[in-house]
Amino acid sequence: MKSSRFKIVIPVTIGLLVFCHPWVRSAVDQTYEEMKMLLEVMNLIRDNYVQDVDTKKLVYGAATGMVRILDPFSQFLEPDAHKEMKTETEGQFGGLGIRIAIRDNVLTVITPLPGTPAYKQGILPSDRIIKIDGESTQEITIEQAVKKLRGAPGSKVVISILREGEKDLRDFTLTREIIKIESIHSSMLPDGIGYVRLAEFTQRSTQDLEKALQTLKGEGMKSLVFDLRNDPGGLLNVAVDTCRLFLGGNKLIVYTEGRRQPRQEFHADSKAPYDTLPMAILVNRGSASGSEIFAGAMQDYKRAIIIGNETFGKGSVQSVIPLADGSGLRLTTAKYYTPSGRTFHRDEKTGKGGIIPDILIDVPRETEIKLQQQEESIYADKKTDSKTDAKNNSKDKDKDKDSKDSKDVTKDSKTDTKVRDEVLERAQELLKAREIFSKMKD
Repeated sequence: MKSSRFKIVIPVTIGLLVFCHPWVRSAVDQTYEEMKMLLEVMNLIRDNYVQDVDTKKLVYGAATGMVRILDPFSQFLEPDAHKEMKTETEGQFGGLGIRIAIRDNVLTVITPLPGTPAYKQGILPSDRIIKIDGESTQEITIEQAVKKLRGAPGSKVVISILREGEKDLRDFTLTREIIKIESIHSSMLPDGIGYVRLAEFTQRSTQDLEKALQTLKGEGMKSLVFDLRNDPGGLLNVAVDTCRLFLGGNKLIVYTEGRRQPRQEFHADSKAPYDTLPMAILVNRGSASGSEIFAGAMQDYKRAIIIGNETFGKGSVQSVIPLADGSGLRLTTAKYYTPSGRTFHRDEKTGKGGIIPDILIDVPRETEIKLQQQEESIYADKKTDSKTDAKNNSKDKDKDKDSKDSKDVTKDSKTDTKVRDEVLERAQELLKAREIFSKMKD
C-alpha cells in the first residue's frame, strides 16, 4: 500500500512543477530584461553624459522615480531624510509648523499646527504650495519639500500659495522656529460643556488628554466638545489609545488590510473611563489620519456626533523599511478601515474620500483664517498671562482668567470683536439640547 501511495503522489507533484515552471521562468526573464534596461540607461548616462555623475546619485534618482509613480504617500528617503523622519513625531522640530502631502500631483498643506509660524500667518488646509523661495514645486517630492521648508531658527522662507477658488498666488514670508507641539488645550464652556482641542496625536497626547479630562470633570463637566479640526494625525497607537478612553466593550476601533498585509485589528479595552460622556467631535479639511480613525470609529458606533467639514482623506498605512546604506523606503502597504468596513482614504481619480460629518457645515476660507487668528491671539494671551501669574502666584487671578476665557473660546482679545465659530456653536447647542431632553425623560 505504501508503494502505490508514493506512485500517486510523485507524478502529481512533478506535474505541478512542470505546469508552473514556464510561467515562473517567463516572469523572471521579463523582470531581468526590464532591470537590464535600467542598468543600460544608468551605464549610458555614466559613460556619455556631458559631465561626471555620481553613481549613487543615479541610483537614488531611479529609486525616487520608481516610488513616485505609486501614490502620493510612498517615498524613497535618502539617508538624511530618513533620519529626519524618525524625529517627526517626538514633539519638537525646526520649521514652519505645517504638515504637507502630495495631492493631485501638487504639494498641498494638510494642516498648519496651532501656535506655529504657518498658523499665525493664516496658512490653511488644502492650500497648494506652488513655489518655495521662488522655485517651482512641480515634480517635488515630500522629502525635497521638507528640506526646503526647514532650516535654521530665525531664517526666512517665502512660500507661494494657490488657495482654493482663487486664481492669483499669495506670497507668505515665514520665519522658521523651533516647533514644540503642545497637543492639548482645554477649557470649560457654559452649561457644563468641556472643551478639548487636540492638535496632533503625539507621544504624550493620551496622558495629557487624561489629565485635561480629569480637570474638566472636577470642574463639573457633563458633556464634551472634542475639537479635531486641523489635527493631521500622528501616531496610530496614540489614536487608538485615545479611542479607548471613550469606547469600551472590547469594540473594534480600526483595522488595516493590504495585498500582502494580513488583517490587523485594534480593539478597545473592556471598560472605558468616559464611555457614557456625551460628545460632539469637530472636524474639517485639515483633520487627517489619526483624527479620521477616531472620528470614524465614534461615528460607526454612534458614540458621538461629528460636525464640520469633510475630512482630508488620509487612510493609507505606510511602512518605513530601513535600507543598508541608511536610506529608507516609506511604502504604502495597507489601508485603514473603520469598524463597519469603510475606508476613508481619498481616491486620487474620483476625489472621493474622508469622513463625512453627521452635520456638514461648510466654513468659508476667510472665516477659517479669522478663526485661526482669534485662536492664536487667545493662545498668545494665555501664555503671557500664565507667565505673569506664575510670578505673582495669584490663584484668585487664575480662576478669574479661566472663567473669562471659558465664556467664548473665539474671542479676539486685541479687538474685543468676535467671528462666529458656527461649528462650535452648533456642537454646544446639540449638547445643551441633549441635556435638556435627558432631564425631561427623568
